[in-house]
Parts: sequence; C-alpha cells; structure tokens
Amino acid sequence: MFLLRRNSYCVKSFSKMAQYSIAVCQFTATNNKQNNLAVVTKLVDESVKQKAKMIFLPEAFDYIAKDHTEARELSEPLNGTLISEYKNLAKLHGVWLSIGGFHEKINDNLLYNSHIIIDCEGQVRAVYRKTHLFDISLPNDRVTLKESELIVGGSQIAIPIETPIGKLGLSICYDLRFPELSLIQKKLGASILTYPSAFTHVTGKAHWEILLRARAIETQCYVVAAAQYGKHNEKRISHGQSMIVNPWGEIVAECPRYQEGKDMDESIAVAIVDLGFLNRVRNEMPVFSHRRNDLYNLNLLQNPQDIGQVNYSFADKIIPASTVFYRSKYSFAFTNIRCVVPGHVLVSTLRVAHRLQDLSQEEIADLFQTSVKVCKVIETINNAQSSTICVQDGKFAGQTVPHVHVHILPRKQGDFDNNDDIYMHLAQHDKDTSSQCFRTVQEQEHEAYMLKKYFYQQ
Repeated sequence: MFLLRRNSYCVKSFSKMAQYSIAVCQFTATNNKQNNLAVVTKLVDESVKQKAKMIFLPEAFDYIAKDHTEARELSEPLNGTLISEYKNLAKLHGVWLSIGGFHEKINDNLLYNSHIIIDCEGQVRAVYRKTHLFDISLPNDRVTLKESELIVGGSQIAIPIETPIGKLGLSICYDLRFPELSLIQKKLGASILTYPSAFTHVTGKAHWEILLRARAIETQCYVVAAAQYGKHNEKRISHGQSMIVNPWGEIVAECPRYQEGKDMDESIAVAIVDLGFLNRVRNEMPVFSHRRNDLYNLNLLQNPQDIGQVNYSFADKIIPASTVFYRSKYSFAFTNIRCVVPGHVLVSTLRVAHRLQDLSQEEIADLFQTSVKVCKVIETINNAQSSTICVQDGKFAGQTVPHVHVHILPRKQGDFDNNDDIYMHLAQHDKDTSSQCFRTVQEQEHEAYMLKKYFYQQ
C-alpha cells in the first residue's frame, strides 16, 4: 500500500533551495526478526521507487517481543548480524536509513533503546540512546508499561547530524513529550526532528498528532515520525499514523491509524523536505530571535568529564570526540590535523554556522571568550609569549571549511623570517593534501588528553 497526502501550502516552491523526497514506513512488527526484515526490505524497495533519499523506520523495527525474557533473548549488539543486514540494505539501494528503537544488547540482562542512522555507504553515522523511558500506568485503559525494567536510559543528547536532506535531530517515541529536547536540537542547528515510535493505541488516539504538530510549530522544523501499527501480540497494540509534518505544523504525508478489527498491510508515506520553505517560515516568524534569554534559557548540560563521549560536527566533517579538549556553552576546542606551527588548535561553534554574521550575540561572545581562554593555555604549554588569532570569515578570506572557527597559533620570536608570512602559510596549509602534512588521530588524541588537564581536573 502506498499513501501520500499533501497540503497546498507546503508543496509550492518558495525558493531555489534544495528539496528532497523522504519516506516514513509503517508496519506491524512481531517477534520474528527475519519476517520483520523481509517486510522492511519491501518498504525500502517501494520507497526507493518513489525516489526517497532517506527512509525512516519505526521504533522496534527489529522486533516486538511477548515479554522481557524474550526481548533479552532476541537482542543483539550494534556489531551483530541484524545491523549488518541493514547496513547492506542501505548500501544496496544507495539511501540513508533512520532505524529507530533498536534493542541494543549491553549484557544478558540490560539493553539500550537505540536510534541509528546508516548512510548510503552502509556506515553507521550516529547512535542516540533513548533518554526518557516510558514508565506509565493507565488502569482505566488497561495499559501498564515499565520500559525501565528492560531498558537503560541514555545519558547523552545526540548532536544533530548532517544528512543529504538536512541536519537531523534524533529522538525516540516517548521523548516526544519533552519539548526541551526538541528545542535544544533546534538550537543546535536541526532542520528535521525524528521520532521513530511505537505509541500505544490509547495514548496515540489522545496525543500523537497533537504532539507531533506542536513540536514542528514550536521548533519550526520538519518532523518525521515513523510508527508501528496494529496488534503485535495479546499485550501490545500500536496506534500507527506515521506522518511527516512541515514547519508550519501541517501534515504533508501520513499512513493509516489503527482501527479495531481492521487489519492493514505495511505502508509508506512520502513527502518533500523543502529547506527553502523552512527558511521562509523561520524568517517570516523569527520566534527564536524573540526568545527572552535574559529571563529563561535552555542549555545542553553536560559533565565536562564526558566531553569525549560524543562526536562533533565541523561543517560536513566529523570531529572525533577524543580530539576535543574543551567545551563551553556554545563552542568547542579541538586539536588540529594540520598545524602551521606546533600547538596550532581550533575553536569552533557547536552550531554549524557559515559566517560570523550568522551567529547570535551569545554565540559570538562565547566563541571569543573561549578563544581567549584556550589561547592562554596554549601559550603556557608552548612557552610562547604571543599568539596569532585568526578568523577567515568567508570563502574569499581563505575559509575552506564553511563553519565559523578560530585559529589559535602560538608565536615565538623568529618563528618566521617575515612575521606576516604566517598568513601565507595559513592560507596554503589547507591546500596541501600530501600525506606528510596530516597528523595521525593518535597524535591528536594524545595532545587533547594533555590539554584537558589544563581545563578540567582529571
């Protein structure tokens, strides 16, 4: 079955910016993993025929067990056979997959509920482990679930990931009820929010559509929610109604919702992600610039000891967490793969922004305060008495990575024959692609480990 719903307001072309076709998939998972994989393969095939660049699967796409004992027995680690099958599926079709709600095995007793992004080469690009666990009791509706008896809650908010359709914020099902998470993801640069789900029929009837549209409206993001549908076993019934919502809060594509006594085949819904439309909504109603940050604020709280637990985006590149040695509210500092002088490091904004003019006042202040703090440490370590602090703001200023960043280069007397030659060397160093100019990851990690000691007690 193929279903598609569009509203006239969303399909007009408001700009020449990129538009991408995406698909959400819906089916009724059981405790038979191979049957579930066969169904997903059909859904992916159909989505590819509809020219989808990225395909979204629901929570528990791998299986829905009859009880906790069976769930533990069926679980696999990330490097297990099932995820290998999904990697091959993505690579075979040359598409990105969002596979949400994987039962990731930690040990014989405990699991994570993990949202995984696989790219078109079959590589895992991001993993988010569900942070809000679904522990509820609705006795009048005979619904009692305690996810924490099986699942360990994650401890990290995933930094939005660059994908071919835009920057993606990752969540899972019950996370939908916590707007702080979606607002933080928007603040970190997300254009699309994802909620792979297995909403119960009772809670889905009451809240599913309302919550999804609310998250889209308040963040001015596309919201993509692939959902489980129907009766999985005697204990579980899912609401269905997978949908794609645009930044204006309109449902632009959806699958059927559950109807008692009516079996449905698997289905997909396809729509266009129009980043030009997204920008128009944000420009015409700039709610984030109206936020009263002097009265309230949402911050990504993180133990400084854990800065090495998550990778960072640097334009379209991934900076390994192990090379990051300091993180502030809006910025992070990391060791350099190519150094003009020993001790040459970079400070960048957490949010991917191309130019200084794209930053908020808070981000600008934080970036340069962080740069000064880092500079003091770098001078101390390198026994330097001066520093060159440089921002190449735009392509014609020599910027080769389109993400605001500050070069910090410790300087010593006589390090260049002509003092200003450093700018020529800085302009040339990114153009040198010979293997000799690259430092190894191990060298960068060793330097980052040493630098962390100057910012955090270890």
